[in-house]
Amino acid sequence: MRRQTNRIAGLLILSSLAACAPRTEPSWSGYAEGETLYLAAPVAGRLATLQVRSGDAVQAQQPLFTLDDQLERAADAEAEARAQSAQAQAANTDKGRRREELAITEAQLRQARSQAELAQGELVRQQQLLAQGFVQRARVDDAALLARQAQARVAELEAALQSARLPAREDERQAARALAAAAQSGRAQTDWRLQEKQQRAPQAGRITDTFFRPGEWVAAGQPVLALLPAGQRKARFFVPEAALGALRLQQAVQLRCDGCGAPIAARISYIAPQAEYTPPVIYSNAQRAKLVFMIEARPERLEDAERLHPGQPLDVVASKT
Repeated sequence: MRRQTNRIAGLLILSSLAACAPRTEPSWSGYAEGETLYLAAPVAGRLATLQVRSGDAVQAQQPLFTLDDQLERAADAEAEARAQSAQAQAANTDKGRRREELAITEAQLRQARSQAELAQGELVRQQQLLAQGFVQRARVDDAALLARQAQARVAELEAALQSARLPAREDERQAARALAAAAQSGRAQTDWRLQEKQQRAPQAGRITDTFFRPGEWVAAGQPVLALLPAGQRKARFFVPEAALGALRLQQAVQLRCDGCGAPIAARISYIAPQAEYTPPVIYSNAQRAKLVFMIEARPERLEDAERLHPGQPLDVVASKT
């Protein structure tokens, strides 16, 4: 009886110790991953300068590399001259003739008016002589014809002067403005090509690799270097189906690795919609050939993200809630 009582007491002690033992949070194996940006120029050219090296930390809008732009500068200067010429021609259609040209027409008009007055006076004199019987009717007819011709010349020059003061026809003005706009668009294209010869960092990060050296030819769209922004570092880990139901987006987790110091606070940013086999990089005796779901978590602070290195093994622990 005493032996049975001692056994029961021992079981109660073990049960109480188990109840008091700290609860172990679930953990999974994974690795660090980085979404690298491969920076290239949309135009081809010889690499003139490379202003960074592998491992350098860069800030947003910091110059990274430049391609030779001699040809683009010449094309830009030509396009600018064409644009200025087209704009000048368009502005010219909005104006009348020059003041000096108008002065010539005005002088011709004054002369024609004087001749018309003389012709009209001669017509009156011939009509008087005809009434007195000193000339024949034909002389009066000739004077009337000259008077009409002189008056017609006056009307012609008045119309010419009025037309010279007007701008070009509306169709011509629209055509000139369209040519000016086309020339300006061509200028914008060459200016864009010139600007694209120099590339800057789209965001802060670290240069992970360079693929060309100054003097080498770079094709359009071919990456010159690789940039890994701090915000694009993340943890990728795999959990079995049984543990998937306890995880959700934006759930807090902790990332642990050898030599990382304090755990890194992170939040789940992605949960794969379907299962896959455990990747070889995290094979173990317990996990080999098991179907798991891939999950990604991103550090909450950029300075903590800098502590993650792509390919680095990690242990992911669910934070206590």
